[in-house]
Amino acid sequence: MTTSDEFPLRRSIRSFVVRAGRMGPGQVRALAELGPRFVLPYAPSPIDLAALFGREAPRVLEIGFGMGDATAAIAQALPDTDFLGVEVHTPGVGALLKHIGERGLANLRIVQHDAVEVLQHMIAPDTLAGVHVFFPDPWHKKRHHKRRLIQREFVTLLASRIAPGGRLHCATDWKPYAEQMLEVLSAEPLLANTAEGYAPRPDYRPLTKFENRGLKLGHGVWDLVFRRV
Repeated sequence: MTTSDEFPLRRSIRSFVVRAGRMGPGQVRALAELGPRFVLPYAPSPIDLAALFGREAPRVLEIGFGMGDATAAIAQALPDTDFLGVEVHTPGVGALLKHIGERGLANLRIVQHDAVEVLQHMIAPDTLAGVHVFFPDPWHKKRHHKRRLIQREFVTLLASRIAPGGRLHCATDWKPYAEQMLEVLSAEPLLANTAEGYAPRPDYRPLTKFENRGLKLGHGVWDLVFRRV
């Protein structure tokens, strides 16, 4: 079995900055009422996903779900798939919990922790049907590119957690980052591109308000969908 020791990623450089954010009363209430049921504490041991969700089903991990709008919409549209969202920001966790309560979503759980450590310690190899990484921080300045999430070592770790035939789906609205993603993903031997370069947006990924506004202004969005071989 692959162990976390095989992926000694450097944690001195993080792809995120924890920021304090405002929380509305609905988010605060959702955290208090739904957090104990739907937020899974970080632990340095593999999750029993069948026990967690109470069934056998395809499992998809989403990294950095933001305020959770797209995550909730996808989970609602695909009730036969279980979703595990990873996010470090408390307002986003509260917002997604609010969606869970309002939509009655039973196929969604959350881990509020660093995605690298979650993948290293909580997700067993070859277990995920898919991974979603939608609009990660592009870290525009050149001196910050080392903070970008999609780097060679991290992609190797990601690929090891996806079962053969599963998918890794990334999306970005920053062309230079899209180019880096394509280069890094194409170089990973465990992954094969499902398209000639960038992929059409899959139907299951909804357009966000921000994305839709950008498209109307002529801004581009690039999806990359790779299959685990």
